[in-house]
Amino acid sequence: MRFMRFAPGASGRSHTLFAVTRCLPFLDLAAVLSIELSPAHTVYTGPLLSPAPALAAVTMGPFGTGGVALLAMAVSAITATHNNVWGSEMVYANLLALLVVALASVATSAVRVRRDRELAHVRRIAEVSQNVVLRPLPARIGVVNTASVYMAAERDAQIGGDLYEAMCTRYGVRLIVGDVRGKGLAAVRSAAAVVGAFREAVHYEQDLAEVMHRCAAALAREYQLLDRSQLQDPQELEEQFVTVLLAQVSDESVELINRGHPPPLVMREHKVRSLDPARPLPPLGLEEFLSPPPICVETFPFLSGDRLLLHTDGVVEARNQYNEFFPLHRTMETLDGATPGEYLDRLRHALVRHAEGRLADDAAMVLIERATGGARRPFR
Repeated sequence: MRFMRFAPGASGRSHTLFAVTRCLPFLDLAAVLSIELSPAHTVYTGPLLSPAPALAAVTMGPFGTGGVALLAMAVSAITATHNNVWGSEMVYANLLALLVVALASVATSAVRVRRDRELAHVRRIAEVSQNVVLRPLPARIGVVNTASVYMAAERDAQIGGDLYEAMCTRYGVRLIVGDVRGKGLAAVRSAAAVVGAFREAVHYEQDLAEVMHRCAAALAREYQLLDRSQLQDPQELEEQFVTVLLAQVSDESVELINRGHPPPLVMREHKVRSLDPARPLPPLGLEEFLSPPPICVETFPFLSGDRLLLHTDGVVEARNQYNEFFPLHRTMETLDGATPGEYLDRLRHALVRHAEGRLADDAAMVLIERATGGARRPFR
């Protein structure tokens, strides 16, 4: 499944509103011209021309706004000639007011266009940076079919801290899903440090617990190297941690290590079960405050045709207008899809519908399906 990024606030209604707003200056000019050239020309329409350039500045650039201002002046000249009112103080007052509004509108439009370009540049940089952490997953990795989706809340064009990766190694297919508390530069650097350590360690460390230790060590080094002067809030670093879930698919099972992350969900024959850890572990980055117990890898059955969903808390914490959380477990049992990509796409649409297009936090999901043969056993 392709890598996805979207702004939840964007919708067909916003495009319609933009189109209507862009037509308003021309509707204003047409209304003034129609009144002045009709028997109702006794109605005073002079002040109605000045809003046209101001309305154009909302959706047009400086050249478009200037063009609307010239049209407004042309309409003013046509109506003055038609009504034989040249020489009156009212006509020149209207033209002077229109000129002042036009100059202000062109200047405002130029500033808005410049800011829009700067914001678009920042968003492109943010997307490139996020792509370093969240590379698109191929449709097939080793013995599993895969699909992934990332949905950005896009608040103030900040980069989120969600992370995921899946790699085929000599020890089996290994995956990571994580979520950094917070946003901005510190969050993306923390996410990059954890993912970078994972990508390196999975090929050399046979023990999955050692992979987790390598990720924790990389995050600790990143915290030490991070320049606190670059943070908007110096206390941001002290409050930051990373929830992480490691998974390894081998034979007919999946091995998991969960450090404070939402548990994955396994689906077999439309029955969904949560793979909760028997002994919860604290997130990465809190070792200074909480001494974690020795890491124990937990093993769960993962047979042919089973699907495993790994996700961040932005999925289960999405709310609707009634402040109800997204029912992920129940929704998964009602959906269908021939491939992991199709299934995850329908799950994404269900999540967006529930949240009404407005996610409060970034959300990432990775779905894997075992593609090799094996015995089928129902859930116990």
